[in-house]
Amino acid sequence: MSTETKGFWPLIKIIPIKTNFRLMRFAKPFAIVSLILCIASLVITVYPLKPPCGGLNCGVDFKGGTLMEISTGKAIDQKRLVDVIQSHDVNDVLVQGIGQPNATGGFTSANIRFMTPESANPAQKVTEIQNALTRELGPTKFTRTEVVGPSISGELFGKGLLALALGIGMMMTYIWFRFGRSFGVGAAVALLHDVILTFGLFALTDMEFTLTAVAAILTIIGYSVNDTIVVLDRIRENLRKYKKMPMQELLDLSINETFSRTIMTGVTGLMALTVLAVFGGEALFGFSVAMIFGIVVGTFSSFFLAAPMLMWLGVVRGDEEAEVQVLGPASRA
Repeated sequence: MSTETKGFWPLIKIIPIKTNFRLMRFAKPFAIVSLILCIASLVITVYPLKPPCGGLNCGVDFKGGTLMEISTGKAIDQKRLVDVIQSHDVNDVLVQGIGQPNATGGFTSANIRFMTPESANPAQKVTEIQNALTRELGPTKFTRTEVVGPSISGELFGKGLLALALGIGMMMTYIWFRFGRSFGVGAAVALLHDVILTFGLFALTDMEFTLTAVAAILTIIGYSVNDTIVVLDRIRENLRKYKKMPMQELLDLSINETFSRTIMTGVTGLMALTVLAVFGGEALFGFSVAMIFGIVVGTFSSFFLAAPMLMWLGVVRGDEEAEVQVLGPASRA
C-alpha cells in the first residue's frame, strides 16, 4: 500500500474498529419507549376498524378502483380536474401532482385515482374519463392506467397478508430451532417490533399501502433477522469464553465487537436506498422509505431489544468450554 493511500485511508474510517459503548444501561428506557411506539402503531394501523385496510391508505392493489398517470405540457389545475372527473359519476376521486413543479409552481404530471360504481363498466368509464381529460387539458399522455376490480383486490389483499404471515412464521421457526428458547424470544421480539413499527410508519405518513409495501416489509423481515443473528451469534460465543463475566458486561462486549460491522452494513444500504428514493420515481418511493426506516429500526432492535432480552429472561450459560479448532498436520505444516 502506498504512502498516499495510507494517509488517506483513516479519513474514511468514520466508525472505529473497536468501540467501548455501554449500551445496556439504556436498554430498559429504550424498551419502554419501543413498547409505547408499538402499541401506538397498532392502534393507528387498525383504527378506524374499516375494511379492508383500517388505518392504512390502501392502494388500488388492495382497495380496487382505477389508477391513471397523466402528463401534459402545462400546469394542471388539480381542483378543476377533480370536478371534471366527479361529473362522470365516480367516487373517491383523488388527483395528486407528481414529478418536479414547473416555474410557476404547478405540476405538469399527476396521479388520478377513482372508484367506479359496481353498476358501471370500468373499461367504459376509463375511456369516458380519458376523453373528458383530453378535452379539458388538450393533448394528454396517459402513461399508466390500471383497473382492479373489488374481487381481485380482495384476493390480492388476502395473499399479501398470507405472505407476511408465512414470512414471519418461517423466520420465527428458524430462529427457535437455531437459537433455542431465550435467544429465540429475543430475536422474535425484535422481528415483531420492526414489522409493527413499519406498519405504523405507513399509517402515520399516509403512504400508499400496496403490494410494493408488502415486498418492503418482507425484505425488512429478512434484514432484521440477519442483523439480529450476527449479534446473537457473538453473544453465544462469548458466553462460552467468559463464563464468569457479568451478563450486562458480556452483552456490551458482544455488541461492541459487532458494532462496526452492523453500522457500516446499514449505512451502505441506506446510501443505496436514499438514491433510489430520490431518483426512483413515485412507484419506488414508498418502498425506499420503508426500507430506510426498516434498516434503522432493525439495527436499533438488534442492540436494544434482542440482546437485553437475554439478560431479562435469565439465559442459562452452557457448561461447554470455548470452542477450539484443532488444526490437522497439513494445516500446521
